[in-house]
Amino acid sequence: MAKKIALVTGSARGLGWGTALALANKGYHVALLGRDAGKLEGRKKEIETTGGSATVFRLDLSEVTSIDHAIVEVKRAYSGGIHVLVNNAGIFPEKAGAYDRAMTEEVMQVNALGPLQFTLGLAGPLAAGNANVVNVSSGMGGLTEMGAGYPAYRLSKCALNAATRYLSQEWKSLRVNSVCPGWVKTDMGGDSADRSIEEGVASILWAALLSEKGPTGGFFRDGKPLAW
Repeated sequence: MAKKIALVTGSARGLGWGTALALANKGYHVALLGRDAGKLEGRKKEIETTGGSATVFRLDLSEVTSIDHAIVEVKRAYSGGIHVLVNNAGIFPEKAGAYDRAMTEEVMQVNALGPLQFTLGLAGPLAAGNANVVNVSSGMGGLTEMGAGYPAYRLSKCALNAATRYLSQEWKSLRVNSVCPGWVKTDMGGDSADRSIEEGVASILWAALLSEKGPTGGFFRDGKPLAW
């Protein structure tokens, strides 16, 4: 039997790598997507040494042409269907301070518009695979937790959550959900974070491995609903 296909963006490190490795260990063929193809090739070899299988695709969500190219390549490789898509890639360049338009445009592109473009471009294979789509979001993007500071990141994750609701209504036969993995000890989260990568990955996997009767159009942490 052919393996199911899982795509993970931003899979060279952190939560993306942890999620990709966990899915490979569960028997999925994993498509590793990110900007650094060389590093992803190394990750591919790591998966293969444990008996798994993976393929590398370059994807830079800051570049529309890169997204379009990745869509073409992924559709060519997996025309029979994609079963899981984890939109994990994202950036958090803000240190603090006031609104910066140029930065906000960049963050919105990578964290919200890019994932939406990439997901919509794979509509056919996702439908064929009856897929679970997971948008890795943040509590900082929820209106109920909206606070001061970091406007670019907050607005981008709020927009990603909106994309989740939109896609869940466009594709009612699939499961499309946002997941907040919590504040995780990664390069982005920093050493002060209160959750391990394993805990964050478990939250993402819950949504990635939902059954056909699973929820859609929701916002979750550890499998439990969050307020938007």
